[in-house]
Amino acid sequence: MPLARRPDRLTAAALAALVLFACQSAPSAPPRPPATETTTDRAARVISALVPAVARQGEPPARATLEARMARFHVPGVSIAVADGGRIAWARGYGVTRAGSRDPVTPTTLFPAASISKAVTATATLRLVEQGRLALDEDVNVYLRSWKVPDSEHTTREKVTLRRLLSHTAGTGVHMFPCFRESEPLPTLVQELDGIPPAKTAPVRVEAVPGAAWRYSGGGVLIEQLVLTDVTGRAFPALLRELVLAPLHMVDSTFEQPLPSSLRGRLASEHDLSGALVPDWVDVCPEMAASGLTSTPSDLLRWAIAIGDAHAGRAGALLSRELATQMLTASVGPTGLGPFVAGDGPGFHFFHEGADGGFHSQVVYFPQAGQGAAVMVNGEAGYPLVREILFAIAAEYGWSGFAPRVVTTVPTDPVAAERIVGRYQAPYEGFVIEAEVRRVGERLVLEIPLLGTSTEVAFTSATGLVMLEVGHDFELVTDAAGVVTAIRIGSVELARQAP
Repeated sequence: MPLARRPDRLTAAALAALVLFACQSAPSAPPRPPATETTTDRAARVISALVPAVARQGEPPARATLEARMARFHVPGVSIAVADGGRIAWARGYGVTRAGSRDPVTPTTLFPAASISKAVTATATLRLVEQGRLALDEDVNVYLRSWKVPDSEHTTREKVTLRRLLSHTAGTGVHMFPCFRESEPLPTLVQELDGIPPAKTAPVRVEAVPGAAWRYSGGGVLIEQLVLTDVTGRAFPALLRELVLAPLHMVDSTFEQPLPSSLRGRLASEHDLSGALVPDWVDVCPEMAASGLTSTPSDLLRWAIAIGDAHAGRAGALLSRELATQMLTASVGPTGLGPFVAGDGPGFHFFHEGADGGFHSQVVYFPQAGQGAAVMVNGEAGYPLVREILFAIAAEYGWSGFAPRVVTTVPTDPVAAERIVGRYQAPYEGFVIEAEVRRVGERLVLEIPLLGTSTEVAFTSATGLVMLEVGHDFELVTDAAGVVTAIRIGSVELARQAP
């Protein structure tokens, strides 16, 4: 029996403690297309040549059409925008906004951007830094009026600062937040920070020495949100529109929560792992800085292009070159001040992922080449699909250092395969992560509802496996007798459950 749909919101990027975005060097860039070729030709090639996140050594890369992969992952609708030469080259919608309907996804169909909100919010914070209203390295309690970061043994010498909050090095807890339905009472921001009902999460507290280590913290971004509103006296959605959305002409984006009724007709509907429509699906996100943005791929690219322009020091950019450089420089972990960063030289790029209920999204941008893309989908199992689309775009446009992993797999011993079949579970940040490994014919399939993941897996060693459609590794934990007692994904160990 498949596991139930996950009830809570969780971004793939937020689970970097479990797994990290991985890619290998891509082939050298292909020749530029002839002048007579249109963007329609390039878009057609992209959607006809999707490739999975993992390629097996010695085998030709598997290719599939977008339509086929949407069916595989039970995703009703997809929206894509591509940037080339520092501008949006094309944007297309595919499929429908709601399963069973004929309402097409278009470039202006709205999707929850979830944790991509963090990177956009960081941009607003840096604008206030540039205006002299905030300082990156000041104790945030200097700015907070309606709540204070409680003192602890961890803050005796080192303090929580905006630089540390934006880079997830402040030592704050609460990785993620649950969904609220419109029918539920909503907590205030202070109630969420203190873990007071109707908040559903623990209090946001400093759990490690600030600056000592990287730990992804949505709770830390809530502190950032309160700093912005306490300092400016402005409502958060209006402030973000003034500082970021309006200057970048992101006319199809808003941080308003709940989403205004005037925009709901443009919002794609949520679908579960099987592609079924989720009833009463409209989520409300009081944690607006962490996950409250509703947007489109084109608007997400407008933000990314603007950050790329600032990084290059172009005149009229939203941020100074100095601040943009700090924003796109990793320190202790894989994030700069907001976005994740990876690669170097021509392959240097920044990105952020988002997942909210039955939605997945990602924006990627290569500032040196002025190339990038944003993809948004409305299916719970759509995370691998987002990556496959990005890999197809990378191949078409010659992104440097962005391609599927190449792995060497070993034949699956039927006995070895059978011994890992079962259910696994682990507590995590007040939630319970459940996983199931089962046999489907000759294949092994791993399903993790909390991650929106259902993927074929293959052995890479006696105890190591790879998620073929996701690209992440995991390993078996065995006892002295060789019995599998758990599976380990990154730092999280999921214990095997009794049948």
